[in-house]
Amino acid sequence: MIRNLIVTDFLKIKRKGFWFLTFLGSFGVVAMQMVNYGVRKDYLLQQSDDDWGYYLDNVSSFTPLAIVLGIAILTSLMASLEDETNAWKQLIALPVTKINVYLSKFTVVFCLLFLSSFLLMIFTLGFGVFLDLGDPIPYINILKYSFYPILAALPVLALQLWIAVVSQNQAIPITTGIIGTILAFAGSALPDWMIWKWPSLMNEWEKPIINVVLGISVGIVLYIVGMVDFNRRDVK
Repeated sequence: MIRNLIVTDFLKIKRKGFWFLTFLGSFGVVAMQMVNYGVRKDYLLQQSDDDWGYYLDNVSSFTPLAIVLGIAILTSLMASLEDETNAWKQLIALPVTKINVYLSKFTVVFCLLFLSSFLLMIFTLGFGVFLDLGDPIPYINILKYSFYPILAALPVLALQLWIAVVSQNQAIPITTGIIGTILAFAGSALPDWMIWKWPSLMNEWEKPIINVVLGISVGIVLYIVGMVDFNRRDVK
């Protein structure tokens, strides 16, 4: 049954701009560096002995902003698909559980974000090769910079989806998403316990994997809390 719900949700997002946003988020992050390196490539290459490392740092500086803002937009749009047609009651009237409905929404948004991370990896690698940053190419680091942030951002996804599906007005999750984006922008100044800092992969131990482990662990907890709350509520 859950498989059918997921397939249905993917059909619902067809021609709704979800796929374009998924592409735009990842491409936009690398496009910033296309402009950056296009204007002052020689200057940037003089800033570090590790051209690939410096390039990846520049790309990753915009990744948390794109992820947090993308999560806010995608979760709000996912909830609004049902809000616009008052379809929540019709959906729950089907032989499905609220738990499965919630899981389906979460899975679809996560799949879109995972695809965006994959595209980010391709675009990052492709533009880095185009810049001729030298050998060896740090494939492992490119993989980490592309996928670690989304895993670290799972608590933000769980929180934003929770707010989106229980809100009567989608202005509320969008507002919290904008606030989260501002916090992500100021990530270096935030304490390590704030979930909006985790996609930046920064912490006092300088070990990005800690953010990933925290993101997965806290994300599961927030997902369960949101799912239980949604299951107990009357549908909109």
